[in-house]
Amino acid sequence: MKCVERWLTRPGACSQIRPLVRRQTPHACIAIIILLDTLAGPVSAQLTQSERPNSVHGIVINSATHEPISRALVSSPDNRFATLTDSEGRFEFTIPRNPSGPQADEGSEAQAPSDTVMVTKLRGIGSGTNMLMARKPGFLQDPSGSAINLQENGADKDWIIPLIPESRIVGKVALANFEAPDSIQIELYRRIVQEGRARWVFMKGTASRSDGEFRFADLPAGTYKLLSRELLDRDPLNFDPRGRLFGYPPVYYPSAAGFGSAAEIHVAAGETAQTSLTIVRQAYYNVSIPVLNAPGAGLGISVFVAGNRGPGFSLGFNERDQSIEGMLPNGTYTVEATSYGVNNNVAAGSINLTVHDGPASGPPMTLLMGASIPVTVHEEFTATQKWDSGSSWSTGTRRFTLSGPRRYLNVMLDPEDDFGAGRGAGLRTPTSSNDQSLVLENVLPGRYWLRISSARGYVASVRSGNANLLQEPLTVGEGGSPAPIEITMRDETAEIEGTVEGIPSPPPAVGATDGAERALPFTAAAAHVYCIPLPDSGGNFTEVWVSPDGNFHSAPLVPGAYRVLAFARPQSELEYHNPEAMQAYDSKGPVVRVSAGQKENVRLQLISPE
Repeated sequence: MKCVERWLTRPGACSQIRPLVRRQTPHACIAIIILLDTLAGPVSAQLTQSERPNSVHGIVINSATHEPISRALVSSPDNRFATLTDSEGRFEFTIPRNPSGPQADEGSEAQAPSDTVMVTKLRGIGSGTNMLMARKPGFLQDPSGSAINLQENGADKDWIIPLIPESRIVGKVALANFEAPDSIQIELYRRIVQEGRARWVFMKGTASRSDGEFRFADLPAGTYKLLSRELLDRDPLNFDPRGRLFGYPPVYYPSAAGFGSAAEIHVAAGETAQTSLTIVRQAYYNVSIPVLNAPGAGLGISVFVAGNRGPGFSLGFNERDQSIEGMLPNGTYTVEATSYGVNNNVAAGSINLTVHDGPASGPPMTLLMGASIPVTVHEEFTATQKWDSGSSWSTGTRRFTLSGPRRYLNVMLDPEDDFGAGRGAGLRTPTSSNDQSLVLENVLPGRYWLRISSARGYVASVRSGNANLLQEPLTVGEGGSPAPIEITMRDETAEIEGTVEGIPSPPPAVGATDGAERALPFTAAAAHVYCIPLPDSGGNFTEVWVSPDGNFHSAPLVPGAYRVLAFARPQSELEYHNPEAMQAYDSKGPVVRVSAGQKENVRLQLISPE
């Protein structure tokens, strides 16, 4: 023990400690904190009755198999508490009860100069030590359960911390003659839900090894698409700069024509999906597309198989010749170009190009300026009190005071396509101190969903000509502008309240005070209630907090018809804008119809996780 005390104050003072410390180091880049509270007898003996040690103990489990996880690191965010679980997945700390702030002695921490091991003597819980979390290579943190709050629920209980086993996608790339290429770039895209709509976003990339094998690890459970990037064959053994050039076009797993028709790869937690890609060596031909009004700066070029948006092919811009150039194999493609000029002006153009056994020149491309779409707002508010948020707009050099709808309303356009690389649009910056207009600027040709947020009232209707933009996307054609967008705002709301049945009884809070013997105000939601508007009804998607006793009360709701669902865990992937996806919940919760000024009470059954 005397050696331990000397090492704490003067690292290296005792030669008996260093070998012990070295043996506790599992890896050179991992820091392990060894807790010595139970060893420091004289220190513990000096603690008062309110500071006597309090036990924090529990088990780390695999959320998929519910088996214990050994050698998992359980630590606090500030690393004052840390330990590894034993062979049965269990961990335990001994800490003082007084959480009133850091009380470690000055000079009580020291680090061995040649080892990444820290030995710490603790005497209290600081503001950064009221959480414990677990982690281990090969596992992902569970957003809803891999961290515990000591001050919220108390320390004297047997904690269960789940970790999610990683998913993996592995495979092999081979030529049609079953010989592996030197190296091929592989890309992985994941399907995620944003604002209730599914999109494909880039997840990560890797390169195949010399034997053609590739591996994606540390993946969350989900749905993915896989493709190889195109590669020109410049092998010095057979490359002839004056002859025909060959290359390997992208392959969309398993062998689809484009990204949109590629197969979806579904992996559960802890599952490994086996894949294979067979690439075919093809002739590549020079292509050239003149750009009539290209800006002095470069262009952003996108190339995809005609009618099948997605990644894979690429071309470049030759500023000297003002043309889009590169090489492509046989096929029909859509080539899009986008320029970003001065004053945030955006112009774009697109053409279709067919390559057939020889060089191809596309028709000249003309870049068209993005459209400007005015937005008018009709206010049908019933509240008589004056509404004033004191909003302002700053451009860095000028500051504008906003009034009217511009003060509380924001309007954006999101591309309808699910590739995730589309171009949206937002409101124009005020042009002067008197400019309170709402104008969507730089809207490029395409189809868009309208996204509106308001600090006052709610959106009752949105129309552009005959189109109901609450139910259908806005279409913007090339060289034209759609009809102005008309928004109707109201403030008469409704409410839904009720009780969720089937919630487990919450554990008693032990020692959960803030130092003044007052209960801490925050507790986690006992369940998650979602009010989902039906496709043919008005309303906004709303999440409602549920108290530990199962009661809930919604914030003011837009009048309409809602499917009300109660889940045990948060539903970040709930595709509530997709009627087909929501059909699976038709029997999981009631439909509640509320009109302005109405309050409805419902009883819900908890939907347990699968």
